[in-house]
Amino acid sequence: MTTLKTLICPCMFVCMVAFLQSAAAQPSREQARSMVMTQYGIVATSQAVASQAGAAILARGGSAVDAAIAANAALGVIEPMMNGVGGDLFAIVYDVKTKQLYGLNASGWAPKAMSVESMKAKGIVDEVPETGILPVTVPGAVAGWDALRQRFGKLSMAEDVAPAVALAEQGIAVPETDAENWREFGPPFATSPGFGRVFLPDGKAPAAGQLFRNPDLAATLLRIGQNGRDGFYKGPTADAILQLSQQLHGFLQADDLADFQPEWVDPVSTTYHGWTVWEMPPNGQGIAALSMLNIMEQFPIAQWGHNSEKSLHVEIEAKKLAYADLRHYVGDPSASQIPVQQLISKKLAVRRAAQITDRAQCSVLPSDLSGQLSRLSSDTTYLAVVDRDGNEVSLIQSNAGAFGSGLVADGTGFVLQNRGAGFTLKPSQHNTLRPRTRPLHTIIPGFMQKGDARIAFGIMGGFNQAQAHAQFVSNIVDFHMNIQGALEAARFTMPSFSGCKLLMENGIAPQVIDGLRQQGHDITVLPRYSQNMGRGNAVQHNQQSGVNYGATDPRADGEAVPEQAPFQH
Repeated sequence: MTTLKTLICPCMFVCMVAFLQSAAAQPSREQARSMVMTQYGIVATSQAVASQAGAAILARGGSAVDAAIAANAALGVIEPMMNGVGGDLFAIVYDVKTKQLYGLNASGWAPKAMSVESMKAKGIVDEVPETGILPVTVPGAVAGWDALRQRFGKLSMAEDVAPAVALAEQGIAVPETDAENWREFGPPFATSPGFGRVFLPDGKAPAAGQLFRNPDLAATLLRIGQNGRDGFYKGPTADAILQLSQQLHGFLQADDLADFQPEWVDPVSTTYHGWTVWEMPPNGQGIAALSMLNIMEQFPIAQWGHNSEKSLHVEIEAKKLAYADLRHYVGDPSASQIPVQQLISKKLAVRRAAQITDRAQCSVLPSDLSGQLSRLSSDTTYLAVVDRDGNEVSLIQSNAGAFGSGLVADGTGFVLQNRGAGFTLKPSQHNTLRPRTRPLHTIIPGFMQKGDARIAFGIMGGFNQAQAHAQFVSNIVDFHMNIQGALEAARFTMPSFSGCKLLMENGIAPQVIDGLRQQGHDITVLPRYSQNMGRGNAVQHNQQSGVNYGATDPRADGEAVPEQAPFQH
C-alpha cells in the first residue's frame, strides 16, 4: 500500500523545481528604475517639481530652451542653496535645424575694480574670502537665459518664468535632500545681511515637507519676465545689489552689471571608441573629462569588466593625470593662452597612459596651488531637456558654494554667488584675479553622439564633475548601459588634487576595493547612493525612431518628466 509520505515527497520536489524555474524566468536587472520613453519632450532635473514645470512649458508649445529656462528658474525656488539667478550658467544646445552644437558661457566676470592690488588694499593677500561681499562676481545666469531664449526660444520670457513665479508665491514643499542641505548650510549665514529673513523662516531651516514661500524672489522673476535681462542688470534688482555692495565696501558698479554679456563658444570634443563626446572649453574643467577619456581609451577597459580592479585603477590614475594638466593650464582664455587642443590630443594621451603603473601614484599639487583649488565649490544643479523635435539642452547652473556668498540684497529673494573665491591671488598664473575676467569654473554640461543617438548629460559636484562624466561615458560605451543604468552605477570620486585618498560607493565589490587598497589607493567607502558622487540627469534622442529617453540620478529627488501628449477636451 502506497504511503502518504511516498506520495507527498515527489510532489513537493516537483513543486519546488517548478517554483525555481518560474523564479529564474522572472525579469531582473541591475538598475532600480526604467528610462522614461516618449515621442514627445522630456525634462530631467534633480527635483520632480522643477521637471514638471519644464514639461508644462513643452506642453504649451515651448522649445527645449524654453523648458530649460522654466526648469532652471523653478530649481532656484526649490533648492536655493544650489542655484539661482545670483549665480552662473553654462549650456550646450543641439539645434535640429542646423544639426549643430552651440555652447553658451554665461559665467560672470569680476568687477572692473576687483584685482590683486585692490584686494591687497583691503588686507587680503593670501586668498579671496569664500563668504561676504569680496568674492561676489557678476551673476551670469539671467543673461544666459536671455541669450538662449533670443536664439532658440519660442515663448516669451514671462511665459518661461511663470511656473517659477507661481512656486515662489504659493510655496513649495521642501524636498528631503534639500532639507538636509538647508539644515547644514543655511544656519551659518543666520547673521549675514538679508539671509535669515528670506531663508531661515522662524529662525531655522525649513524641514522636509514644510511649505516655503519666497515672495521677494517671485517679484524678481516677474521683473525678469517683463524686461528680460534689463529686468535684472538694470532697475530695482540691480539697484538693490549695488546698494548692498556699497554698504559692505564691495567692488560692484552699475556698469559691471549693465555691460556684462555671455559668450557663444564652440564646444570642444574628443572621440571614445566611436562616440564623439563634447564639453565646454575653458574657463571650465570640461577638457579634463576629455583628457581622462583619451587616457582610458588606451586600455581594454571593456574587456576587464565594469568596476573591476583593473578598470578602476586605470580610471583613477587617468583622473590624476588629466587633472594635473587642468590645474596648470585652465583659466579665462581672454586673459591667457590655453593650449586646449594639445591638452585633449590623442598624442598626449598615449604619453600620459604610459605613466600609469600597477601602483597608485600619490603625487601632489604644488603647495601654492593645492589650497586654492580645493576651495572651488561644488553646489550646483544640472538639467537636461529634449523636445518633441529632437532639440536638446544640456544646462548647468550654480551659486558656487552652498548659498553662495550668503548675501541677499534687500527685496530680491536670492543669494549672490561667491565664484570669485575661485581666483588665485598669485601673480602671473592662468587663474590669477584680473578685472573683468572669469575664474576657473567647475560646472560643465556634457553631450555625446554616435550615429542616430544623441545624449545630453551632466553630473554635478565641484571637481567631481569631469571624473563623473568620464565614468558615465564609459558606462554607455564600454558596458552598453542605457542612460538610467549609467547614472545609477556605483561611482568613485577623488575630491582633492593631491594624495591617494578617494571615495567609493559600496556598490563596488569588497574584493575589488581590497585589491585597490593593496595597490596603494586610500579608499573610504560610502553608502550606495552618496551625494559626494554628484547628482546627474540625462536625455537621449534617437533620430531614426523619433523616440526620446530620460533618466535621473537616485542620488537626488529628481524625475525625468515627459511632456503631456496633446488631447481633446
